[in-house]
Amino acid sequence: MSVVAQARERRKRHLLESEDWLAVWIAAVAIALVLGGLRPELPRFSWSASGELGGTILGLPNLARALQMGLALGGLSLAGVLLMKGSAGRFALGFSVLYPLSLLSLVIAGCAGVARWGLEYVIFAFLIGLAVSNLVGVPRWLAEAARTEYYIKTGLVVLGAGIVFDDLLRAGLLGVLQAVCVVTAVWFVCFRLARRLRVDDEFATLVASAVAICGVSAAIAACGAIQGDRKKLSYVTSLVLIVAAPMMVFMPLIVTSFGIPDLVGGAWLGGTLDTSASVVAAGEMISDRARDAGVVVKLSQNVLIGVAAFLLTIWWTLRDRAAEGASTARIGVIWERFPKFVLGFLAASLLFSFVLGSGMVQETSGLLTGLRTMWFALAFTSIGLETRFADLAGEGNGRAALAFLGGQAFNVVWTLLLAYLFFGGVLAPVPEFE
Repeated sequence: MSVVAQARERRKRHLLESEDWLAVWIAAVAIALVLGGLRPELPRFSWSASGELGGTILGLPNLARALQMGLALGGLSLAGVLLMKGSAGRFALGFSVLYPLSLLSLVIAGCAGVARWGLEYVIFAFLIGLAVSNLVGVPRWLAEAARTEYYIKTGLVVLGAGIVFDDLLRAGLLGVLQAVCVVTAVWFVCFRLARRLRVDDEFATLVASAVAICGVSAAIAACGAIQGDRKKLSYVTSLVLIVAAPMMVFMPLIVTSFGIPDLVGGAWLGGTLDTSASVVAAGEMISDRARDAGVVVKLSQNVLIGVAAFLLTIWWTLRDRAAEGASTARIGVIWERFPKFVLGFLAASLLFSFVLGSGMVQETSGLLTGLRTMWFALAFTSIGLETRFADLAGEGNGRAALAFLGGQAFNVVWTLLLAYLFFGGVLAPVPEFE
């Protein structure tokens, strides 16, 4: 076989065996099925009384819907695992435990009393996985199913279907401008702080990306761009989740206690909290207008995942080439390192923004959001299962954690200032939200 033919064969195998591409194909199949008319009813997780929990959430119809969803997600995920040469038997057995643990996090977060505090499922998913990992241990068959990056990359591609540009335009360019200013300044401040604390470049990049852009999703995109260490990624994602819980509770209280305008408070939440769900939950503790402003800013920041991944790929490739004595990097090398699931994220966003009609987008929004939530719940439970307290305590001698906290402190102050400038009527008229 010629060299060209061998290269072509390697590229073909990469399209069908790499985790990045498989996340794109699996999400694409799920989106295509939904657009094609396959729209099963999602299981319900919201409840307010013990009778509702037992009669509705744990009732046979709802359990049947949950089982149906589990079989669909498990089947799609298993197909990818087989292509990645994983163990089908161990994955199936592990998924049969991982999925109920993830559902438990959604049921806990669905309690009305818990929801009022703004605590969302990602926190509980992480804590449940953490409890199993540190109190019981994770057997090999369960570890086979605990594939954090695989699930979250798939969920991120589906997330792209929710990044509709018409929604971003509701606040004009204000949300985008704030997002760019937040991401740029916070990333560089956090990175420089980490380097001053003698944190290595790889760790500093993951920490800065998580703080500046959107938490775990951005950290995983950055890790793919720089081909980073998975142990460092696990450490950073654990930090994100540990710090997120008190922020979701106390930031809305600060807004209401100090009389911060609703739109400013919402934009502040959108620029600092790490997931759209947490922004919605925390924003609703203030007002509908605060929630809407927060969602616009968070969507704008989510769009920057692709831009950040592209720039990080170029920078890291040039850095490595310079270390090897080369002054330039070939396009092929940059393409090889670029996290391909970001392309799926962008493609989904473009499809739902400019190709599909608004009616179809609205019809499928709820189901796709539910699918994305389930993949993220699997991912955050997996993070807990992959995390050991002993590993956290010894990683980086605490310097990376200190850099994360310092960067987050700057993020909170800087984003509040920008929120006042862009949404408080200082640089532009206060935007209107319906």
